[in-house]
Parts: sequence; structure tokens; C-alpha cells
Amino acid sequence: MNAIIVSALLGVVMMFTGIISQKKSVHTAVASVGLLLLLLANLLNHYGLFVIHVDTRGMFNFEQFGMYFNSIAIFATLVYVLLSGKTIEHTGVSTADFYALIFFVLCGVSILSGFNGLLMLFLGIEIMTIPLYILTGADKRNLKSNEASLKYFLMGSFSTGIMLMGITLIYGATGTFTMGESNVIGSGGLIPKTSFLEIAGAILIFVSMCFKVSAAPFHFWTPDVYDGAPGVFTSFMATIVKAAGFIAFVRLYENNTAMLGPTWRILLSFVIISTLLIGNITAVFQQSVKRMLAYSSIAQAGFMLFALYSANDLAKEGILLYSVAYSLATIGIFAILIKMKDYTFDGFNGLAKSQPLLAFAMAVCLLSLAGIPLTAGFFAKYYMLASVVKTGGSLWLVVIAVLFAAVSAYYYFRVIQAMYFKDGEAELMELTPAFKTGMLALAVLIILVGIFPTIVLNFFYF
Repeated sequence: MNAIIVSALLGVVMMFTGIISQKKSVHTAVASVGLLLLLLANLLNHYGLFVIHVDTRGMFNFEQFGMYFNSIAIFATLVYVLLSGKTIEHTGVSTADFYALIFFVLCGVSILSGFNGLLMLFLGIEIMTIPLYILTGADKRNLKSNEASLKYFLMGSFSTGIMLMGITLIYGATGTFTMGESNVIGSGGLIPKTSFLEIAGAILIFVSMCFKVSAAPFHFWTPDVYDGAPGVFTSFMATIVKAAGFIAFVRLYENNTAMLGPTWRILLSFVIISTLLIGNITAVFQQSVKRMLAYSSIAQAGFMLFALYSANDLAKEGILLYSVAYSLATIGIFAILIKMKDYTFDGFNGLAKSQPLLAFAMAVCLLSLAGIPLTAGFFAKYYMLASVVKTGGSLWLVVIAVLFAAVSAYYYFRVIQAMYFKDGEAELMELTPAFKTGMLALAVLIILVGIFPTIVLNFFYF
């Protein structure tokens, strides 16, 4: 509860900060301090040292898994602000309002990590996504940004309608906002019974959640929205927000797959393979690095869906590690990408000669997304695949995932090839020593987590 209340209050504080001070650097500084306070508040809640008690009538269930993800999301957001704060200041005129919206998004993320019932799931999803519609259209002078914002709003509204329909069906069948609580009295006591309305509702909510996390075949809004939105906000949407969607996905279905029976595995296998296929194959043919990363995020969603497929301890550890690895690497890549004047692959030609430190950091982030050993992405993918192997009988799905991971290495290495093996003059905007130092620290952190993944996982248990 600490994270929900504090993030909402910090959003209001940022709105007043915009009134009190017109200096954008002050807004960034206040947001950074606010994120540190939010992280501290969540950690105090996590370890039971200071908890804001609110009677939620059972609508929330704050478990260690959810609170730990909150810490990951807040830390990743802090890294994002430290690396890309200057770019946020130059995007639009309302920097303080942008930070306020980011804090409101984190409030939605905190709700999704602790919801207990479909009502709180719906509110968490909406509180998280509505500010994103505004951030997507932040660059009002850019028609692509306006188009992306409108498309995101329409698709988001459509998927929300589907979710509400699913919630309505489940409530109509069970009289409760909790899935999987339909029972009838039999001779032996309470006997679980699943009605058609419950199954239909669960499938509609599944479809809606696939929209939210951009899983195929419900991914079609993602490339245009990610490409049209200002790059600095695409970075936030593709990392913290996507990871939060998967945490909600896992928490919602971890104990409710029995109602769908064997159909659940078949349905989820189809979605996973479709997501891996469309994301990876389409990314191969992109000429813009930003658009390639949009399709790459779809492909990464395919791996993250394994946590839903496995639903075991390894899957929970894996999704937390994947959230760290994927978020840090993608934030790093976008932090450099938005400094580039040319978003095509050719725009990176010769970057290693003019900016060797940035090229190194970019290469580490790309290698992590590809799942190369000694980077955080390797163990993230390993845990996902190991969780599937642990379920038994799904080795064929692991083989398919490994093959697509090999395909993904191709388009990630295209950027590395351009930076190190092609001649050219990569044009960048002004770079500060603090930005270069931050990128180097991020690269070191990704390698450190890749060598010692227990750094992340130990905090989950201790």
C-alpha cells in the first residue's frame, strides 16, 4: 500500500512543482528525489518496517512477489529518469506534467502488483495506461506522435471494453469479482464447477491482457505506437509498463487455469509461437532501429509469456529477472537512440570510432536482449526456458523458442556490425560526461547481473 499512496501523492507534488518553478532541471531533480523516496517507502513496506495500513476489504493482497516487482519497476524508472531526463526536458513544454503522469503510471503498476480481484485489475490497468495516451502524443507538432496517440487510445479503449465484458460475464456467473470461485454443493461437500460464462469471461480477459502486453495476434498497434511516440516515452512504455502487464497476467492466471482445462495450454502455445514468429521475423526486415526495437519488444513478450505457461517457482524467479534484464537493456538502448539524429541502421555507422564508450554500452545492451552469455539477458531467457522444461512434456516449445532466439541475434548484431565494422560518421546530439558515465555504469550492471543473477534473486527471498 505504501507504493500506491506515495506514488499518487508524488504525482500531485510534481503538478504543483510545475506551478512553483519554471526550471525544467528542477522538475527532473524533484522527480529523481521522489523516485528515491518511493523506492524507500516500498522497501519499508516490503520488510514490514513501516506500513501504511488501509482497510481495503480484501481487494488487495500484498505479497512479497508483487512488492519486490514494485522495487524493480521503481529502480528501473529511476535509471530511466537519470539517463533520459534531459531529453524529457526538451520534449514538449510541460516537463513537470510528464513526470506527474509517470508517477501516476507507477501508481497503476503498484495496484497491478497487489490486486486481489478483477475490479482492482481493471482500475490498475486504466490508471497505468490512460497517462500513456497523453505521453504518446506529447510531441504535438509531430503528426506521427498525434497519430500514435489516437491509435493507442482507440486500441486501448477497445481492449478495455473486451476486459469489461469478460469481468461482467464472470461476475454474472459467480457473483464475485474473483476468478475461479464458482462452487456447488454436492454429496461430498463443495465441488468446483465451471460454467460457460466463466470460461468465456476468462478467455475475453486473456485476449484483453494480450492486447496490453502486445502479444500476437493482438500486437498490431505496437509498432506504429512505439515508432510514432517520442523515443524517450517509448522507452518507458516498452519496459516498465510492459513488465507490469506481465506481472498482472501471471498473478491473474496462476491459480485459475484449471477452469479452462487442456484448452489453456493449447491457446497459450498458439499465442507464444505467434508472438515469437511475428516479432522476430518482422524485425529482421526493418530499416529503422526504433521500429526494429518495437518488433523486438513483441518477440521479447513471447519469452515472457513462458512465465504464464509454466506457473511454477522458476517462472516467478524468471519473470522478475527478465523484468530487470529487459528493462535495463532497453532503457539503455533508447537512451542512446534518442541522442542519434538518424534512426536507421546506417545512422550507427562508425559510432565505435567517434564514441567508443557509447558503442560499448550499446553493444552490451543489445547482447543482453539477444541472450548472449555474461549478460543479464542470458540467465533471464534460461530461467524462462528452464521453467517450461520443469513442467514436463513441452520440450518442443523450448526448441522453437531457442530457434527464434537465434533469429533475434541477427537483427541485434546488425546494429553492432554498423557500429564496429562499417565506415561512416554517426551524428549525435550533445552528450554530457554524466550521460556517458551513466551508460557505462548501466553496462557494468547488466554484465554484473549476467555473471551473478543471484544479486537480483536473493532480494526476492531475503
